[in-house]
Amino acid sequence: MNGPSTPQSGAGPAPVTGRDDGRDAAAGTTVHAPLLEVEGLHVRFPIFGGLIPRRKAEVHAVDGVSFALGQGETVGLVGESGCGKTTVGRAVVNILRAMNYRVDIDGRILYHHAAGVVDLARLGRREMRQYRSDLQMVFQDPYASLNPRMTIARIIEEPMRVHGVRSAAERRDRVRWLLEKVNLRAEHAGRYPHEFSGGQRQRVGIARALATNPKIVIADEPVSALDVSIQAQVVNLLQDLQEEFGLSYVFISHDLSVVRHIADRILVMYLGSIVESGPSEEVYRRPLHPYSRVLLSAVPRPDPSVRLPRHDAVSDDIPSPLNKPSGCAFRTRCPIARPDCATVTPPLEWRDGRFVACPYSE
Repeated sequence: MNGPSTPQSGAGPAPVTGRDDGRDAAAGTTVHAPLLEVEGLHVRFPIFGGLIPRRKAEVHAVDGVSFALGQGETVGLVGESGCGKTTVGRAVVNILRAMNYRVDIDGRILYHHAAGVVDLARLGRREMRQYRSDLQMVFQDPYASLNPRMTIARIIEEPMRVHGVRSAAERRDRVRWLLEKVNLRAEHAGRYPHEFSGGQRQRVGIARALATNPKIVIADEPVSALDVSIQAQVVNLLQDLQEEFGLSYVFISHDLSVVRHIADRILVMYLGSIVESGPSEEVYRRPLHPYSRVLLSAVPRPDPSVRLPRHDAVSDDIPSPLNKPSGCAFRTRCPIARPDCATVTPPLEWRDGRFVACPYSE
């Protein structure tokens, strides 16, 4: 089977007719009636300098990422800090241009709405508003993502007010209902964020994301700032909510062991590109790409007496996205790199039930 085809970045205006071939180009698994398709996503951030600011360079944050997300499915994006996984999540909810209006975005982000397939990457702020309630985000830092001057009730109620989905009385009732759904008490609605622990704040963030009854939730490192015991509670909560409401998740994390427990498929990213993708249990138990093995070797072992295979150590010196190595971006740290890795960029190829971008992996 051949690797995924590279989508054309110059797609026509939204709405468009997206592919629905039932096959995920990034993970090689069958996905029926995809809810979201990311095709050949490229994101570049320009860098300006000088007295008269001129464009001197650009950061290639995302290089040709493609994947599909089905109804009720969880796709995990895994990689080290700076690999571009958060940028992918922000591109999906279309907030990158609001953060940096000079950002260059190519590729297609096809959302299968009831009214038709629409390319979110080509929508402005006004056009995006009618779809915004369907795509929500849970942010990484529960301490910075909540307004300290607003009560919990106002924080959760704000998305409903912005989208005009309910009357004031209905919004108040839904706030209480959402608090109970995330295992908080209704009387907490009048409190402020500083009165809650980190885990409780993240639950508030989850309740806020659910306020508009979304179909897709981008969870950006939702447990990385929490204690291990609290991490398990939040992950279990996300799974329960997904089962109850039929949510679809893009779960972003640097911890392969956390993603394994919640994701159906795992996409391993390195310096803006996907280097391996497939069913979560397969990728976790038998990673093929050398970088995936490095991530797995960093997973803490709960039982020190159990000896698990350790992989060759690699350099901690991560190349800059401003100046990526030629050929395979991982070759400067790879224990099995060969001379031709510097000249040829390995494509994602189908092997042993998944896609992997390394011709020399076993």
